[in-house]
Amino acid sequence: MKKIGILYGQENTFPQAFIARVNRYCGAGLIAEPVQISKALQGGPPEYAVVIDRISHDVPFYRAWLKNAALQGSAVINNPFWWSADEKFFNNAIALHTGVPVPATALLPSFELPDDTTGNSFRNLSYPLDWEAIFAETGFPAYMKPFAGGGWKNVYRIKDREEFFEVHAQTGRHVMLLQEEIVFQSYFRCYCIGGKYVHIMPYEPRNTPDKRYDADFLPDERLKNTITQYTLMLNRALGYDFNTVEFAVRDGVPYAIDFCNPAPDADLHSVGEANFEWVVEHAARYAIERATEQENGKDNLTWGSWLKQAVQQDHK
Repeated sequence: MKKIGILYGQENTFPQAFIARVNRYCGAGLIAEPVQISKALQGGPPEYAVVIDRISHDVPFYRAWLKNAALQGSAVINNPFWWSADEKFFNNAIALHTGVPVPATALLPSFELPDDTTGNSFRNLSYPLDWEAIFAETGFPAYMKPFAGGGWKNVYRIKDREEFFEVHAQTGRHVMLLQEEIVFQSYFRCYCIGGKYVHIMPYEPRNTPDKRYDADFLPDERLKNTITQYTLMLNRALGYDFNTVEFAVRDGVPYAIDFCNPAPDADLHSVGEANFEWVVEHAARYAIERATEQENGKDNLTWGSWLKQAVQQDHK
């Protein structure tokens, strides 16, 4: 009996609906259930053919457990090794590399020294930084946000250089990004599952969280095709099985704003019934596909095309 497990925390709609949908479709020899961990020992065959990870970003114990399960052959969605290494600045670089437009962005060192460091730890960092060149690149207004993070936490809209220095001084040990503001005519959030299923959702980030999917932006066919293509390009390059990508559309050009959401919101009460139905249906079907293909003792993870190409070059 193969098992599909879902690892989750405070969610109360998607996990239950996902389990029910898989069990409706899967037939004999396969079952979906919440992951249950009574011990975490090195090695051994995997208990789950597939694990949907919705919580390890908040629980380091789960991340370590998932890596061990992946080494034994579990297909973990999303790849816990890549997710551990991922961050938004590198993602932007990948987007540029693949030809997807992104806002002009600069990486900023933390205002306060990290633990166990001194000024000597930063001898390779020129100080003051070339602020004029940085500000010329991003312009103002701009957005300051953590280089690794999500959930709209610690995100600031900065109107000028004076406010920049004032706000940056309040960011503590966070490594931040300064990013060009895209003044958009429309905005879309896209689910991407399996690097092949894309669902485009009108989205209004300026609304309160419970109203962000109450948007009436309607993409024409050309824009819809471009957004779909860019979403697939990004997720295939990064190797995400389950992600969301946000696009701000300025003068007909969709700019990828946020595309590192490997445990994206899938709650019925925030995304709405139609979007919820789509994500439950496609997540269930994709998990069954992966469980059918999974083999114990083999690498059943998804690795991004950028990384696979780099490895192949090293072996030529």
